[in-house]
Amino acid sequence: MGTFVLVPGAGGMAWYWHRVAPLIRAAGHEAIAVDLPGDDRNSGLATYADIVIRAIAKRSDVMLVAQSLAGFTAPLVCKRAPVRMAVLVNAMIPEPGETAGAWWGATGAVEAREKAATRRGYATEFDVATYFLHDVPQDVLRTGPEHPREEADAVFGEPCRFERWPDIPIHVLAAKDDRFFPVEFQRRVARERLGKELEEIPGGHLVALSNPKGLTDRLLAYERRLAR
Repeated sequence: MGTFVLVPGAGGMAWYWHRVAPLIRAAGHEAIAVDLPGDDRNSGLATYADIVIRAIAKRSDVMLVAQSLAGFTAPLVCKRAPVRMAVLVNAMIPEPGETAGAWWGATGAVEAREKAATRRGYATEFDVATYFLHDVPQDVLRTGPEHPREEADAVFGEPCRFERWPDIPIHVLAAKDDRFFPVEFQRRVARERLGKELEEIPGGHLVALSNPKGLTDRLLAYERRLAR
């Protein structure tokens, strides 16, 4: 039995994984959905990494799954904990020493998002409904928090202090219908920063809410590959 440690993106709500975690457990693995203090203006990347590492505790068979902003937490955890595999899901992929605030300009994320919106015929100006919730079922949203946690600024200004990505299996997984980080943008960033090709599954940016089975199936396939 392996342990999947599930790290949410901006806002840090463990609730984001509530449709994925039971599927992982049903397959005979442990699933730990980490809750992060995203709205705490005094908590940054180092604090996030500490929280994830405490959740890992003494476990050694760990698969780290990082969604969106959690891509900046992932390398900090990997250098301090016995992570066997990392999966970056619609994730921001940092370079050593980079801040999450600088990442947008360095990668051209906003320009890529606006170009994709123009091509595909939806609003170029960001709003939550268009870019995050367009494929999430309404009944799922009704079970969620009335006021989703907002991400404070602190995490965007703290450098991601690591020297290199670890020499472990790293999978870059993108949702085909992600409007926030369009798949062609994610593909370029994965090649430039990790030298890796991404894999695709159906869904949008919040794919753990819109396509939990598809995401879980892929995570379990990665684990089986690792166990061989």
